[in-house]
Amino acid sequence: MKVAVVQGGPSTEAEVSRRSAAGVASALRSAGHTVDQIELAPVLARELLDGNHDVVFPVVHGRHGEDGALQGLLEVLGLPYVGSCVLACALAADKVQAKHLFRMHNLPVAEQVVLRVDDDRDASIRALREQFALGVAVKPASQGSAIGVSLVRDLGETSALHHALEEAFRYDEVVLCERLVVGREVTCGVIDTPSLGSFRALPVTEIFSHASSWYDFRSKYATGGSVHECPASLPSSVFERVQSIACAAHRALGCRDFSRVDFVVGDGSDADAVTLLEVNVIPGMTATSLYPEAVAATGIEFSALCDGLVRGAVERWRSHSVEARPMPD
Repeated sequence: MKVAVVQGGPSTEAEVSRRSAAGVASALRSAGHTVDQIELAPVLARELLDGNHDVVFPVVHGRHGEDGALQGLLEVLGLPYVGSCVLACALAADKVQAKHLFRMHNLPVAEQVVLRVDDDRDASIRALREQFALGVAVKPASQGSAIGVSLVRDLGETSALHHALEEAFRYDEVVLCERLVVGREVTCGVIDTPSLGSFRALPVTEIFSHASSWYDFRSKYATGGSVHECPASLPSSVFERVQSIACAAHRALGCRDFSRVDFVVGDGSDADAVTLLEVNVIPGMTATSLYPEAVAATGIEFSALCDGLVRGAVERWRSHSVEARPMPD
């Protein structure tokens, strides 16, 4: 098949996207496909239409690529594509809306306060200090790769909170402030395409950050910034609970094909507590990224993963295509 791998775009994660896209393109070529790597730019629609592609594999992280905008364009163009639909992408990209759905499905999330850029900053800081005495995680509502995220452990340091909010508001007009949960950082992928077998969770992976005290941008992408253990050395009951919650979170947002769900295991004196953080609808897809690493642990090669995803997308498009219904006489 002829596959368009879409990469880049205007987001702060564009370079991360291009790295993932290169990995996907290489894997697809290994599986026998013809691949064009195309930038997410204003001319994208024309390039896709002129290219006569059979299917599109979006590998765009962040704004316009992971938030449903690109998926909406592909729906209008009538092109099959890998990954979640417009609505699921939009919901997953908005941390505040995603957490509303997680709560509706009784999934374990941290307590939160949502702030907006025009809120009284001093009053907001006082409220945070009262509610989250043991620390707060400050996050832009719609950013990925830990960009703009700060962990403030000492709320007595008002300047640290000010700085954290200023940093988060650089990237979004809405900021999510969560009770800081300190524990083991783990992630769990989900496979949800018949071309790769039944709907299921992948083995849980634990992340050990070396570049920072937590899995920040540098730990994610710098050489030697972190190491992973897959499968994670968790008690079997915790391991299985993480997998169960990952599948439930994937379904709660309406995701399809694949996702990666992030967690913290442990909370104070409860070493087995599980806190759901977020769902990534387009996880990192280099051959050494967390999601392909977990797939490899099940015996599926990266090229077979990418091949299965594009074949599944084409089959889904064919089975769901319907003609316009004529008006009655």
